[in-house]
Formats: sequence, structure tokens, C-alpha cells
Amino acid sequence: MTKVKKETAKKAAAQKKIPIAIGITSKPAAKLAGKEKKAAPFKAHTTGLKEGLKAPDFKGLNQDGKEFGLKDYAGKRLILFFYPEDDTTTCTIEACNLRDNFSTLKKDGYEIVGVSADSVAKHKKYTDKYKLNFNLLADTDMKAIKAYDVWGIKQLFGKIYDGIIRTTFIIDEQGKIKHIIRAVKSSTHADQIRNL
Repeated sequence: MTKVKKETAKKAAAQKKIPIAIGITSKPAAKLAGKEKKAAPFKAHTTGLKEGLKAPDFKGLNQDGKEFGLKDYAGKRLILFFYPEDDTTTCTIEACNLRDNFSTLKKDGYEIVGVSADSVAKHKKYTDKYKLNFNLLADTDMKAIKAYDVWGIKQLFGKIYDGIIRTTFIIDEQGKIKHIIRAVKSSTHADQIRNL
């Protein structure tokens, strides 16, 4: 093959490749371009404890500085509710709903304990302000919070951060976890418990 013929052949080969070089893509590549990966939806932490397990022990001070713990509720049904913080809107709606329905819940054989990482003084101010009629555990060292596995990643108004996951445990007379309410409905929480 002469030098001229070789150059002509190279030019022809190069021209055949031009369409690919200027952006014409094959069908599989075009399909992939239209199917971009979507971000996985956010998933908040949820307790790893299960119904039927022995309830982890807890003890500490209540709003009056008096020591109490799980053993004080032996032989009783206990509503143990974990909430993020005293005197915040959703937490107060939940606490007041339980307060307003406490006499009915008591007739059903329930006692109530609320748990957050707030101090004894903050709990005292909170119970006085809203006339709460049950013990609040001042879990400042977060021993109960961690024992019940309710600390973890959560989202509020688009912000992702670590905190207490609102969760309620129903503990039976034998000290076992009977129910776990992970999707707490604060304004109707007593009904949620009674309908289990």
C-alpha cells in the first residue's frame, strides 16, 4: 500500500469515529444517564430492644430529689416514656396527655415514669408548671437512656443530629417489656397505650 493510500485509509477510519466523539451515545449509556441514583431516605435510630426481653434496670433521682428505680414498680404495669427535653412543645403535649389520663390509666393498672437527660431542678420546675402527677427520672448521666437504646441519630426540620428518640416502653408485672411504641402520638398517647 502506497503512502498516499495509507493516509487516505487513516482519514476514512478517523471520519467513521467522529459521530461517537461528538456525543452520540449507545442505547445502554443513554438509559443509564436517565436513571440517576436517588439518595436513600433518612432513617432515624430506633431501639434495638425487643418485646419479651427483661426490662433494663434503672435508678436515679426524681423531680423532688428522691431516689427511685424500676424495682419500685415490681408487680405493676409501668409506662416508661423517654422524651427529648422538658418544657418543649411536643414533649409537653405528650406529658400533659398522660397527666390528664393518669386516673384512667391507673384504673387499668398502670404507673408512669418519664425519662429525659434534664436535671432534678429542671424536672421540678417542669412538674410544678404543668402539675405533672408522676415521677420524672433525671437521667443526667444517660445510663437509662443508653440501657434502653433510645439515643441516636434523628432529624428535625431537616437538621440531622444525635439525641433522645421519643419512645415508650410498656413493662409488665414481671419486669418484661410487653410493648414498645416507636411512633409515639403525643396528643393521644394515653389512647395509644390503652389500645395496645
